[in-house]
Amino acid sequence: MLSEIALYGAIETGLIYGLVAFGIYISFRVLDFPDLTVDGSFPLGAAVAAMLIIAGWNPWIATGAAVLAGMAAGAVTAILNVKLNILNLLASILTMIALYSINLRIMGRPNVALLGDETVLTPWYDLPLAYHQVPVLLFVFVVLVSLVLLWRFMKSETGLAMRATGANARMARAQGIATGGMIILGVALSNGLVGLAGALFAQSQGAADVTMGVGVIVIGLASLIGGEAVITPNTVIKALIACVAGAIIYRLAIAFALNADFLGLQSQDLNLITAVLVTLAIVLPGARASLVARLTRNKA
Repeated sequence: MLSEIALYGAIETGLIYGLVAFGIYISFRVLDFPDLTVDGSFPLGAAVAAMLIIAGWNPWIATGAAVLAGMAAGAVTAILNVKLNILNLLASILTMIALYSINLRIMGRPNVALLGDETVLTPWYDLPLAYHQVPVLLFVFVVLVSLVLLWRFMKSETGLAMRATGANARMARAQGIATGGMIILGVALSNGLVGLAGALFAQSQGAADVTMGVGVIVIGLASLIGGEAVITPNTVIKALIACVAGAIIYRLAIAFALNADFLGLQSQDLNLITAVLVTLAIVLPGARASLVARLTRNKA
């Protein structure tokens, strides 16, 4: 069984990766745009927020700057694709590689500590709550606000145009939609959410590291696919809830696997566990559909 601290820690991290899953939902599901930029925009958000906090900026303003930095990174990827006709996957890889050097430039060194600096979490520690409960409360608030805003955006005229672009770009252009602009906006918004997640993660962990984005795309996809296996995403609001649910379930599954003595797993097995969970999340919905179809035929 998980200890209370480990349980809250898993939920805390799951909520942060829920924001990453929001971003991946926009790029992969809404726009059908495979985007690996997130492996670079996650540490970019962390680096920008950390350096501005150390420089004495208000942590919320620093977090907002991290969002803008993530949006700029996403916009670069989309512009490479839309304006220069570079394949979307290759464009995202090029941006991701460039961001490694940019993040090193921003921080001036591989990692930066935030110990003793004021973060968005600092005022919340005055609440009559246990130390490990405070980040969960704040991140629930941030995720809920992000979910509502994103849901409202997707129901707006611009959001509908973006969804139409992802569904059928040729038809969208025939209806007068500037599909290139929609792609740039969507990928920028996606990476802005990932930058927000990186900024919150750095403040939660007390440090920003240039390598902290490695594997974020896999975690985000695991959260997205796992959530969709649990909650059928037949509406936008259900799809967004599935992102958060999948991220939390993923982190809880990781925590249980690492703390289950009979499995004998250790921290270095994290990537193996992730691969197994993603495989199960992809295979199980199809297997469940096949089983239901077989049972239906037998009854008939």
